[in-house]
Amino acid sequence: MTSRVTDPRRPFGRLLTAMVTPFRSDGSVDLDGAAQLAAHLVDEQGNDGLVISGTTGEAPTTSDAEKEALLRAVVEAVGDRASVVAGVGTNDTHHTVELTRAAEKAGAHGVLVVTPYYNKPPQPGLIAHFTAVADASALPLMLYDIPARAGTAIATETLVRLAEHERIVAVKDAKGDLTATSWVTSRSDLAFYSGDDAMTLPVLSVGGVGLVGTSTHLTGARAKRLILAHEAGDVAGALALHRELLPLFTGIFRTQGVILVKAALSLLGLPSGPVRPPMVNATDAEIDVLRADSAEAGIVLPESSPRADAGTSAW
Repeated sequence: MTSRVTDPRRPFGRLLTAMVTPFRSDGSVDLDGAAQLAAHLVDEQGNDGLVISGTTGEAPTTSDAEKEALLRAVVEAVGDRASVVAGVGTNDTHHTVELTRAAEKAGAHGVLVVTPYYNKPPQPGLIAHFTAVADASALPLMLYDIPARAGTAIATETLVRLAEHERIVAVKDAKGDLTATSWVTSRSDLAFYSGDDAMTLPVLSVGGVGLVGTSTHLTGARAKRLILAHEAGDVAGALALHRELLPLFTGIFRTQGVILVKAALSLLGLPSGPVRPPMVNATDAEIDVLRADSAEAGIVLPESSPRADAGTSAW
């Protein structure tokens, strides 16, 4: 068993998966399943870390108590050999600070903080928000820049300024603006992780260090090889892996990623369960396309699930 290793250049490792939250058929959180899935992602899929209660973890529909219980279960399962990062971002600074302090007490190794959504604060508001969260605990903080969901991008100058805080150490970059990413990586020590699976290689090419992925529930081992190949200067090898994985890097997002990831995990007999409303479970047609995308990426999904609890939520 390997121990969790920290590297200032890659504070959370090279590869992390934004883990789904397994639910039972009655809609309750499956803590045993979460521990099992976390161990699989670390031991079998090569993940250096896991993000718990991110968007893929259905954080908008889990309670604070469920988030804490889930985090504790995953830390207990893998915390000695992987970084466990708690998604604590909300559009309320006070609530985000409370979740950050709870995550620290539960044993998290870091926090992921998304740009406040819906209320769309101006850049000075973003600086105040992220600084307040970083000041609230001793945990290292990864910013989550995803304007397509949040409605507001973290400006280049704002990122550079936030990088001056000793605990703001990384960015999950889902902005899709490589020029902006290039400027920030050249003017700060922030560790950039691609927040879009298909953008991993391009982000690496402008100074990124890794990926916080979704399809990596299935592609983790090869995504890790892609990152290591690029890091070793094997650009051709990294490009070959990028092209090999592209059908699933993109296909997992034909609908919301959590929907198709849970469908795939269910077919593979791994803990997943249903999604919670307002999400809806994958249709038969969507699963057929997922199976084709997976096959093109070299992953064979069975025709049916061996798990008895892979049903429709009673919620």
